[in-house]
Amino acid sequence: MSKANEINVFSGEKPRRIAVVDCQFAGISGDMLVGALLDLGANIKKTVRSMESVKDYVKGCDRLQVTVTEVTRHGLRAKRVEVKAVEKFEYRTGIELTDAISKCLMELKLSKAACNFATNTLETIIKAEAKVHGENLEEVHLHEAGSADTLADIIGTATALEDLGIFRETKVYSMPVAVGGGLFKFSHGIIPSPTPATIEILRSKHFMMLGGPVEAELATPTGVALLVNLADTATQTYPPMKPKAIGYGAGAKDFNETPNILRITVGEPLEHGFLSDEIYVLETNLDDVTGEVVGHTMDRLLREGARDVSIIPMFTKKNRPGQILKIITDRQNVEHLSQIVVEETGTLGVRMYPCKRYILTRETIPVEVEIEGKRETVNVKVSKELGGKAVQVKPEYVDVKKLADKTGKPLRIIIDLVVKKAREVHGKP
Repeated sequence: MSKANEINVFSGEKPRRIAVVDCQFAGISGDMLVGALLDLGANIKKTVRSMESVKDYVKGCDRLQVTVTEVTRHGLRAKRVEVKAVEKFEYRTGIELTDAISKCLMELKLSKAACNFATNTLETIIKAEAKVHGENLEEVHLHEAGSADTLADIIGTATALEDLGIFRETKVYSMPVAVGGGLFKFSHGIIPSPTPATIEILRSKHFMMLGGPVEAELATPTGVALLVNLADTATQTYPPMKPKAIGYGAGAKDFNETPNILRITVGEPLEHGFLSDEIYVLETNLDDVTGEVVGHTMDRLLREGARDVSIIPMFTKKNRPGQILKIITDRQNVEHLSQIVVEETGTLGVRMYPCKRYILTRETIPVEVEIEGKRETVNVKVSKELGGKAVQVKPEYVDVKKLADKTGKPLRIIIDLVVKKAREVHGKP
């Protein structure tokens, strides 16, 4: 997940705003996203004009009209954006669409961040379509995704995001995507929801999705392509924030089960000085495994993607001594690491749960020190608050141990010398 913004969280620079795209209600489509951004206050005339300009660059498109109206979905007010295109085409190639959007962006003179976002979104769609159809990027044929309204949604979203300033100093989160269910018909016949392209985009970006809550296509390829290129991170819960503005974008249908809306909340981060992210914790109880097996399992887990592995002593039933094997990892490694635990230990089950945590930004800097006339470089880990204030300076153990062995000096003396030098060069915490 990435976004063409100017925030680098590891520089200590603090985002001034947070935006949360909540697509748990009824998924996401391009028109719903544009509607929510307009409801947040993006310039309607400017956005509509940008979207309608697409017709001048797409061959076979005779007319393209965009209307914005106020509607209600299950009693909730939202903005509905409707794109009507009069066009004649069987399919368009990826090259045709890329050429059209490039010319359109050049004429609109959007910012570099907005242009990168738009072109990256289209590239995400083309790559997904090429993958599921087994074609190369140059020759892939896009049917529904090749229509003019796809480009209109991308251009409209980029224009609205730029107008709201979301490409600058805003960290964007996304909730899991509701993808719907059931069967529906499109150009390749009857298929289940989500479409192959939609699920391929979510897979390629390691994005979370939810089935339901209705039997319909809730997440479109255009919608999820826009989302994965906009969001910095995906989360199951809202980050700590003070909400300031909320925008609702409506889908075309009115479902009985749930309001067909997309919600975007913009606010300020709480002043706690920390970043937050989501990790997964894996656990299992062991009471009949040898120390050699436990040690080997820990080593293998760390080699194959675990962020951390620990052992906690305990007593189990019948007062037998045992251990809790605890693993911290990213979502994409949950199944793989669980399989390793089962294979290596023979355990009958692995507990798994998501966990939100506060973290400091970290960076590793090289520090040159001189000891007894010898110059050596030691890597030092610096932990910072969001405001940039250093909280901890800690030399890498492997580097200082090597230096201690080489000089014959006590390890603690070497650590003190390196920390002192790091503070002189990079400022005190």
